[in-house]
Amino acid sequence: MEYKDYYEILGVKRDASDAEIKSAYRKLARKFHPDVNKTKEAEGKFKDINEAYEVLGDKAKRQRYDSLGANWQGGQNYTPPPGFEHFNFGGGQGGGYQSFNFNGQDMGGFSDFFSSLFGDMMGGGASQGMNFGGFDFGGAQQASRGQRTTRRQTPKEDLDITKTLNITAKDIFNQKPVNVNFSEMERCTQCPPGGGYCSACGGTGFTNVTKSIKVKLHAEVKEGQKVRLKGEGKVDNYGQAGDLYLIIHFKDKEYEIDGTDLTKEVEITPPEAVLGVKKEISTLHGNIGIKIPPKTSSGQALRLKNLGLPKKDGTFGNLNAKIKIVIPKNLTDKQIELYKKIQNS
Repeated sequence: MEYKDYYEILGVKRDASDAEIKSAYRKLARKFHPDVNKTKEAEGKFKDINEAYEVLGDKAKRQRYDSLGANWQGGQNYTPPPGFEHFNFGGGQGGGYQSFNFNGQDMGGFSDFFSSLFGDMMGGGASQGMNFGGFDFGGAQQASRGQRTTRRQTPKEDLDITKTLNITAKDIFNQKPVNVNFSEMERCTQCPPGGGYCSACGGTGFTNVTKSIKVKLHAEVKEGQKVRLKGEGKVDNYGQAGDLYLIIHFKDKEYEIDGTDLTKEVEITPPEAVLGVKKEISTLHGNIGIKIPPKTSSGQALRLKNLGLPKKDGTFGNLNAKIKIVIPKNLTDKQIELYKKIQNS
């Protein structure tokens, strides 16, 4: 069998640190991932990269590999050293390494060189659901001797995120970027490649990631509108990022938003409704004075032109001042008597 120089495959020195090995692996995995790289050699290269990291990313396997010492003969035929030649890798009772599957693509099994060194370390059985440094491969499963090997396909991870963005009339009117803060559970990228406890995620495999971004709202934004922010979603172990989708939701205590038109309640007393009154109200454009005519009923609205939200053409929608008649809480006895007289008249 041919000796494989895993250090050369990953492009690192033999005294490279775990972090350097991991970094080199991720960079190469992104470059030669079959979903990204469609060249003919990418599939084989990707398989070699994963095999190299399966060894160099695991302390025990790397130590066994390094113990070859003088047997390093890159590119030449290789004979297992004493102690390694009696393992059964033919797929019989001892179990052989089977091919693994990534996104439905048959990537082939581990090399004979890998099997001759590490077959016993994998439990003497077929590889099932192997995990290469956080990259999950749905491994082949062999039910029993002589039965057909079946493969399970690992579904492609959904990297998109959908969130609701609550905005006010003032947010739209100011036409300034709005801060969006949210948290999302993502796969941990710090887990040890060979397994074991990870302090970053507490062994769960996931970490809580908090993000803060700014969103520019366009004029005439609508309730329920979906805004896409490319590349602001989750990031997988290959460096590929999904998108963030924000569903617009109007949430304003002062204004009711309808396109570029606004509606605001204006409170008046019963006498003011009967006799009419002048009121000063606040708007997004500043404070203005309005005249409420006599005999105005609750629920009636006064249309105030060009005091609404901005339009695409630079003009503004309208503001509807909706009248709401309220009864004062602290009425005097005299005032109550006057109301009685009015009622009985």
